[in-house]
Amino acid sequence: MQKTIAIVGAGLGGLTLARVLQAHGVAATIYEGETSATTRTQGGLLDLHEETGQVALRAAGLHDEFLTLVRPGEDAKRVVDRHGTILFDMPADPGSARPEVDRGELRRLLIDSLAPGTIRWGHKLASIRRCVEGGLDLTFADGSATRADIVIGADGAWSKVRPLLTPAKPLYSGTCFIEIALASGGQDCRASVAAIGSGTLMAVAPGKGIIAHRYADGCVLGYAALNKPEGWVRSIDFGDPSAGLRQVADEFDGWSPLLTAFVTQSDAEPWLRPIYALPVGLKWDRVPGVTLVGDAGHLMSPFAGEGANLAMYDGADLASKLVEQPDIEVALTSYEERLFLRSNDAAGRSAKNLENFFGREAPQSVVTLFDHS
Repeated sequence: MQKTIAIVGAGLGGLTLARVLQAHGVAATIYEGETSATTRTQGGLLDLHEETGQVALRAAGLHDEFLTLVRPGEDAKRVVDRHGTILFDMPADPGSARPEVDRGELRRLLIDSLAPGTIRWGHKLASIRRCVEGGLDLTFADGSATRADIVIGADGAWSKVRPLLTPAKPLYSGTCFIEIALASGGQDCRASVAAIGSGTLMAVAPGKGIIAHRYADGCVLGYAALNKPEGWVRSIDFGDPSAGLRQVADEFDGWSPLLTAFVTQSDAEPWLRPIYALPVGLKWDRVPGVTLVGDAGHLMSPFAGEGANLAMYDGADLASKLVEQPDIEVALTSYEERLFLRSNDAAGRSAKNLENFFGREAPQSVVTLFDHS
């Protein structure tokens, strides 16, 4: 392929796309706004699905390396009510088809697999426009610019590439997360950490929840979840982290101290993460030379566990279409037809699961969800 390919965003989808293209001898350049791979932490664990994320890793020739990153025993799940009463307790499955892996470690594996110079760090996309003579011009925040024949938006929720295809924007789901954490070795919260079990604890009730994952090294990462209007979310002031966490903890009045300790004793910087989603069933008309992968095209809540898996699958699927089909527009059309089908299904399940977690029937609705999974 003689066309120049620009991938905007070095998340899991964009990295997988570039890796599979390179494995077939097709060059691509990734433009990433962050200044390095270590600019920020990459979140917690992912369960890589056999039918999506692992398919992508096989296409990338990285499945064996992925297996060395798997965290056995950390896929256990426990559901409790606000008093800490255990309602569902699923032990770890050593043969799980959806093993857990650290997102940061997985991203590093993909980055290290790429040819040197593939990623242009510190290139935050400022604008993109179609050229009269063909191709697209990309201008970056540092004043630099480039032109590409094909542009793939892998730039997440607030994609700057998406407006070329659709006016759709992410909508607030009504749920916000506040990150929480406990360092390993802490003595004050040993009983709370023990209550997690060996994997993930989900303490949920209508409109709220505390979800915490226990890592093998003893540390705990998770979040408090609250159904609140956007105005309330913006009102929380974490300029004083302790005061902000107390405000969050007040929302869990009457809950077991074993559970509220994850909030009151948290030693994480308490980032607020409102949950946004693109409309379920989003489609767009074919626009020559442009498409999307991952959250840029199908942002959804994390409650189907599909976001990262679909982003990687998107990347691998798009790469295979570009490699196999010499007509670029035929390749992109074929890719998008499949993309719309799989993302519609996953987004629908995600929206339903979000309702199950924090709706009127919680926590029994969560128990039912896992009983039937």
